[in-house]
Amino acid sequence: MSLTDSEAQALAVQAGAQWGAGTASRLIKNRENAVFEITLPQTRAALRLHRHGYQTAAAIRSELWWCEALAKAGLPVPIAIRARNGDLLADLGAGQLASVIAWVEGTILGQADIPLAGTPEQQCARYAALGTLIARIHTATDALDLPQDFDRPYWDIDGLVGPNPLWGRFWEHPVLSELEAATLRQVAQHCYAQLTEYAAGGVDVGLIHADLLRENVILHPDSNTMTLIDFDDSGFGFRLFDLGTALSQNLYEPSRDALAGALIQGYGAHRPLPARDVAMVPVFTLLRCLASLGWTMGRLPADHPRARHYAERAIIAAGLARLT
Repeated sequence: MSLTDSEAQALAVQAGAQWGAGTASRLIKNRENAVFEITLPQTRAALRLHRHGYQTAAAIRSELWWCEALAKAGLPVPIAIRARNGDLLADLGAGQLASVIAWVEGTILGQADIPLAGTPEQQCARYAALGTLIARIHTATDALDLPQDFDRPYWDIDGLVGPNPLWGRFWEHPVLSELEAATLRQVAQHCYAQLTEYAAGGVDVGLIHADLLRENVILHPDSNTMTLIDFDDSGFGFRLFDLGTALSQNLYEPSRDALAGALIQGYGAHRPLPARDVAMVPVFTLLRCLASLGWTMGRLPADHPRARHYAERAIIAAGLARLT
């Protein structure tokens, strides 16, 4: 259940005190988590009030451990800041959890449904850099020894298109017409079979960000570098799901194919992609579009314009993946 802005503001003051923050805080967004900008004694930071019931305390601690390990390895991700008692997580009572991460300066790569800024060449350069960064994070992650109590969700075949996907049975969304629902049921079945065949050949799996949307890529001022934020949905899954997610908001872009090529080229320069993997990228783009439609169930009213848009985008992605 989401917090109202006023409820979140009161909890932010309570949580911030455990990190030594002042009473002033600025609400940045109140969506999956309520996120605030806070001021600590020596730095700015982002305070997260975690959505009640979405991730367990163990899963959030695991997410923060991963970010901390990546940051120590020199990767551009926000490092977790421990509370005064040394813990990564604060329990505010009634199941409400809070955490704090270092502030990241810059501008987002873009926003959903708003055309990307820059020339096609600039856009492709950014996506090539993003592909490189994703590859570096995957490689650095493979070198880590995860703690025994490490706990994150699984974006595996069942988590994506099984009987009960992580983000919901998207084919049952009330926004869908009977024909659309039947189409997406068939698409889910095709995806399940295709993923099963793909995985049987041996594929790259491991920890993934799983939410590499434009707003989670921060471009730094006066440089070509970027930072990845918001590991809230991270988990174990197909490494290609990170590439598909990064491309899922580009279906309406005139340079859609060039952007996909740039992302794949940037990634493949550091982690070679066999031809069979490259051929699967449109399928993983579709899988993210399907998951996003499921995400709206229970979070947005059935008649919300965004839900309708996500349904249409999933149908388009299915066509591009040649599954309709």
